[in-house]
Amino acid sequence: MSVQEYLDKHALSRKIEDAVNAAVRAKTNDPVLFIANHMFKAVKSMITKVKARQILDSRGIPTVEVELSTNKGTFRASAPSGPSSGLYEAIELRDGDKGIYLGNSVNKAVRNINEKISEALIGMDPTLQSQIDQVMLDLDKTEKKVIIAYVEVFFECNLSQHLSYHIDLWKRQTGELGANAILAVSIAACKAGAAEKEALHLHLNMIAFKIHNFVPLYKHIADISGGTNTLLPVPFFTVLSGGKHAGNNLAIREIMILPVGAKTYEEAVQMGAETYHHLKAVITEKYGVHGCNVGEEGGLAPNVSRQVHLSFALYSPSTLTEMNVKEALDLVMEAIGRTGHNEKIKIAIDVAATEFCIGTKYDLDFKNPNKSGQNFKTGEDMIEMYKQLCADYPIVSIGDPFDKEDWEHTKYFSSLQLCQVAGDGLLMSSPKRIEKAIQESTCNALLLKINQIGTVTEAIEAVKMAKDAHWGVMVAHRTGETEDTFIADLAVGLVTGQFKAGAPCRGERLCKYNQVSCCFGLKQNLVTKPTMLVKDGEFHDHLESVPDQQIVFGPDSENI
Repeated sequence: MSVQEYLDKHALSRKIEDAVNAAVRAKTNDPVLFIANHMFKAVKSMITKVKARQILDSRGIPTVEVELSTNKGTFRASAPSGPSSGLYEAIELRDGDKGIYLGNSVNKAVRNINEKISEALIGMDPTLQSQIDQVMLDLDKTEKKVIIAYVEVFFECNLSQHLSYHIDLWKRQTGELGANAILAVSIAACKAGAAEKEALHLHLNMIAFKIHNFVPLYKHIADISGGTNTLLPVPFFTVLSGGKHAGNNLAIREIMILPVGAKTYEEAVQMGAETYHHLKAVITEKYGVHGCNVGEEGGLAPNVSRQVHLSFALYSPSTLTEMNVKEALDLVMEAIGRTGHNEKIKIAIDVAATEFCIGTKYDLDFKNPNKSGQNFKTGEDMIEMYKQLCADYPIVSIGDPFDKEDWEHTKYFSSLQLCQVAGDGLLMSSPKRIEKAIQESTCNALLLKINQIGTVTEAIEAVKMAKDAHWGVMVAHRTGETEDTFIADLAVGLVTGQFKAGAPCRGERLCKYNQVSCCFGLKQNLVTKPTMLVKDGEFHDHLESVPDQQIVFGPDSENI
């Protein structure tokens, strides 16, 4: 092939001429560098390589990390993981060999990425998120289609509605690739897609004689979700840990603070950190230094227990364990008081009641080795406890107040409109569970954990479902986290308004809060337009008359 034929085949003469003309228009002092960058940005990006490896999460348990390469760069992502694998969530793939990482290694998921997913995605445009996710889901279905066909044929004669529902759930769960494998690739592809838009944005603005900031990841997420606004979320800082996340006597999983009265996100972070440190001082004074041990997500874990100070003749065991919850809340209130931000900080609790539900009753003393076995509460008892807590403390949100299958009591408590009722284990981020909860008015907020649903595209659809129902949405971390900060951009890009990433300590938690700060430090774009969780017993959308392209911080304490 001659030089001229080569130039003609790749249209190089025209491309070089365009680059030179752009350099002349821009009056650049370094035309060679300008032309090289111009031509590089003009090349359409495509996925060239997908490589996975096994890494450890914040608990020291293996998870999947992916490096997805395009001709523009390499983009890294990792899959978070939780301690539970619910019936209704996408299931991660682990090796099961008890002799290696106690059965938790993820070499099978890594091989699935390196040998199957990689081959399917090479050559694809990273900006086409939904297509990439669908290719992986289709590949997953192909892996399991023989088993599913057998099950459907076996039951096709008389499928009851109940059985059909659970077979649909089984289909969702039993893919061979692993939800951890698919999610890590999906996130990496999303980052690559954002980078391609950055390159295109820079290229176009260079032609227009002006270089603007690159398109950030959160804006790309907003674009692929069909959104135009962006919203700085209210951080839900974990300050006290309990439940199965900590080795104390506190039954509920965590107590969080919400700096809703902050005028900027930076101020909200400051309030959260100050409260946390004041709480350490309060706990040290009351329990000693050993009371400042932390749970898996960074929350302080004092062994709250008023039993040693109270007479069993005067208080029933049920009352005593309820007072443990109040004692924990009192600690938080005292810390808030020391900050001077009393009216600007609200409280949220994640009960995770499934952890201590036995049959149809709830054992708030489930971690006490000397428990009497008589300290069970009915659903009605729990409702009365929550009503009293909401009356005594500035609680604006409660997560999973009942067992994940206790739809009746959850629905009734939500109808009282005392606070936001967030579905976590109740919903498992499952579209079918969300749809059911919407139809039955069971709760009024979605706690979104992306590893429960499987892909970025499915997460976007789940959020849309919740918003269409006028629910609140909280993007949440998992117990097993890494330094990946994707969920921070997800919360902003999807305009969820609520963001939970653990305590204001520990690197894998703070990096997510810091990502919000470093990405959205443009103070001229920060306004204090209020958004609402609850007002006068009614829930409101997060964006009311907010101009397009504005970054908004909310909610404001005046609206709680």
